[in-house]
Amino acid sequence: MAVQHQSARRHEAQGGPPLGPLALVFTSLFVAGLVASTLLAGGYTFPSPFGGADATDDIAAYFRQHTDAVRIGAALQFGASVPLAIYAATASARLHRLGVRAPGATIALAGGLLASAFLGLSALLSWTLSQPEVLGRTDVIRALQSLAFATGGPGHVVALGLLVAGVAVPGLLAGLLPRGLALGGLVLAGLAELSTLVLLADGAAVLLPIARFGGLLWLIAAGFLLPRHRSDPRVRVRSGAGRPEGTSA
Repeated sequence: MAVQHQSARRHEAQGGPPLGPLALVFTSLFVAGLVASTLLAGGYTFPSPFGGADATDDIAAYFRQHTDAVRIGAALQFGASVPLAIYAATASARLHRLGVRAPGATIALAGGLLASAFLGLSALLSWTLSQPEVLGRTDVIRALQSLAFATGGPGHVVALGLLVAGVAVPGLLAGLLPRGLALGGLVLAGLAELSTLVLLADGAAVLLPIARFGGLLWLIAAGFLLPRHRSDPRVRVRSGAGRPEGTSA
């Protein structure tokens, strides 16, 4: 009995850090970066890349006048990418431990790591925009700003949608999450994938904050509600199946 108890405790410890607090950490860091940069810039937000050639001088002026705001915002955003990657790895491992053998767990891992990488890259590009060597070249400022937006906007959000979908689908099929929460995750994941249209139409940018902040809130909720273990560890989720498969009679 003692050996079994120790084995169970060791197995539980291998489940990784708690998902809910991880989601709170990366969401808090991301939001803190937005708030801090806006406050330090006197209420001005990170400029949109959709202003056209006429907005180039105003965009360059923003980065030249608010280097501290850009640098601090970038540092906090980069910091947020780290717990996001840990969340993805932990969520994927937990889904496997819960018996998920469908692709959802791997999709969650791939999406989360891509979302983290795109967010970190966007932060590094933004940090570069705070360097004096760059600020003297208006054309370079505009190019780096577009790259920072593309990676931190549609690049990050589309990948974040894969993370949400990778958790929501097995959460729905295997009953690991409340049905309403799982269905809401699928809707948010769909909006995230539709944000790819931002690359073709400026008006689609409205999808980005909906999918981004909706996805962050969903990951917090899922992090607290996704169980660490199942009552029947023999239950598996079959690829392409609509319900879990049990090995018991």
